Amino acid sequence: MELSVDAKKIIAESQQRKALEELIDFVEEQLKTPAIELSELQWTVLINHLNEMLKRSENHEAIQEVDASMFNEVSEESLMIAKKVVDFIGQLPIDEMYVLSIHFEAAKNN
Repeated sequence: MELSVDAKKIIAESQQRKALEELIDFVEEQLKTPAIELSELQWTVLINHLNEMLKRSENHEAIQEVDASMFNEVSEESLMIAKKVVDFIGQLPIDEMYVLSIHFEAAKNN
């Protein structure tokens, strides 16, 4: 995985740097079996999103509710990976899974 300068900056400035690094490693591992490869830009956007998810988990905040039917075209594979990530972080509502799954679905369509 190639990380951009921006991605490295997000990691370096994260208040939860160690947790973010562990989460990135976890995500990278989850993407190996389905062979999903993210571009450098996709990793940067995903890392920013993961960092924000960690903040929400720590602060017991939630994103705005989403309509799950809007994600009908997202593959089960992308949803499953997203669920594993949400579960790994903990203390997040299921809505996070749907929003996160878009990163993986977009990478599948590279």
